[in-house]
Amino acid sequence: MNNLNIHTNPETQIEPPKNSIQKYRFFSQLFSVAINIWIGIEFYLFVLYLQDKNALEKVVRPPGVEAWLPIGSFVSLRNYLETGVVNNIHPAGMMIFITVLLTAFFFKKGFCSWICPVGFIEEMLGDLSDKLFKRRIKPPKWLDYPLRSLKYIILIFFMYTILIAMSSLAIENFIVTDYNIASDFLMMQFFTNISPFALKVVIGLVLFSLVIRGFWCRYLCPYGALLGLLNFISPTRIVRNEKSCIDCSSCTAACPSFIKVEKVKEVYSDECTGCMACIDNCPVEKTLEIKIVKKSLTLNKAKWAALLMLFFWGSMLGYKYFGPWQNQVSDSEYRRVLPIVEKGQMSHP
Repeated sequence: MNNLNIHTNPETQIEPPKNSIQKYRFFSQLFSVAINIWIGIEFYLFVLYLQDKNALEKVVRPPGVEAWLPIGSFVSLRNYLETGVVNNIHPAGMMIFITVLLTAFFFKKGFCSWICPVGFIEEMLGDLSDKLFKRRIKPPKWLDYPLRSLKYIILIFFMYTILIAMSSLAIENFIVTDYNIASDFLMMQFFTNISPFALKVVIGLVLFSLVIRGFWCRYLCPYGALLGLLNFISPTRIVRNEKSCIDCSSCTAACPSFIKVEKVKEVYSDECTGCMACIDNCPVEKTLEIKIVKKSLTLNKAKWAALLMLFFWGSMLGYKYFGPWQNQVSDSEYRRVLPIVEKGQMSHP
């Protein structure tokens, strides 16, 4: 058993972990990071094209950059639900936002652990932390639970502002503002011309993530909080067979979200990201399984992961070729608002 210290049951067939899916998840994350880097490069080239009034060759703005505008996409979604019309400012952002929500519904928080580039960075910092400290550090419950509530407080603020505080007219007016049109420029400027305060915050988050695994995702990400809520109504569950379980705690030790998998009949937590680490590390075959639709259907982890990837990236290709995807903002309109952003004169409406 490779020195795996567990209690054994003579009637249970025990095998060491095999067929780990983690390397495929790593490749999935790398693919997503590569896509985002490519989009970033394309968007940067688009900005250079806008700055050069004598440019001979047109550069097309990459709609995928709108994936980094979840708040504006949330505003667009409310407007769409009320009017039935997809606004032509950032249509790709809304479609990506909807797809992320649906992914969370069908595949738990699989977006966070299989696709999200920020989640990937957090994992890399967490792996480095494991090597530095030789153990995973988790704050005590009296500190962990209040900290976990922070991302929900942030989420409630945005949901209250967008769904309640803003009237339908205010939503429509916001969509056509220069601020919304230029929001992708503002987002890029955050990275290319970061303020000293913002840089200190980013460095602080990195340091905290080195001490506590997944600090940003666990305590501060409102996007993750929203997806975590969808976890509760997702038809997908990781179910533990109590009869074959040997209480070895391998699943709990492997879980990056500190879920005590060995203590529950099924993983019913807003922190479960569907990374499948618990299933990978279970030494007893078919003790931890993915169940769908009130546990009537069992799906192995490889098929589950393949369906997740097909659903998300297939949706992206569908939007790209069949729409809605490209916005209708003209280059001249972008050239009008870009200098305002560069001079730091763009104010929030």
